[in-house]
Amino acid sequence: MTRPILEYRLLKGMNGFEPIFHYPDIELGQILARRECEFFVKEGITYKQRSSAKEGNLFLIYVDTYEEEPVTDPLFPPPGLLLEIRELDQRKNHPILKQETYEDHLDILSVIGSVYIYIDGHEYERDSAEIDEDRSVYILYVKATGETLKEEAR
Repeated sequence: MTRPILEYRLLKGMNGFEPIFHYPDIELGQILARRECEFFVKEGITYKQRSSAKEGNLFLIYVDTYEEEPVTDPLFPPPGLLLEIRELDQRKNHPILKQETYEDHLDILSVIGSVYIYIDGHEYERDSAEIDEDRSVYILYVKATGETLKEEAR
């Protein structure tokens, strides 16, 4: 079986695009986790995913530019795969509710692909997800639903 390849393409006009990032040595689990992310940050630019496609072993993610900020290089990249779960609240700079480290992209996908998650017994609803290559982190943005997790009947 041929190894999968991932390519990000920047949309240009009605039917045009420009390949901007190419990942020839990437695992399928990472591709699937990345496709679940509405946002992608690289070199200080945040891209918004508009669509995705698959052509043979080539996986495509089509994006357009969302915003630009100064590049932030992490001093010490996190060991493993870091996931930050943040409250969607721009006024408070999206505070971190929880940080977790995983060993596999499918584990990340199982969290960011869920509509509801529970933190300390409180229910949160998924808004969006992001992969930030500049900081080497996945980010899940959530909103509190006001519900609490009931103890399961035994």
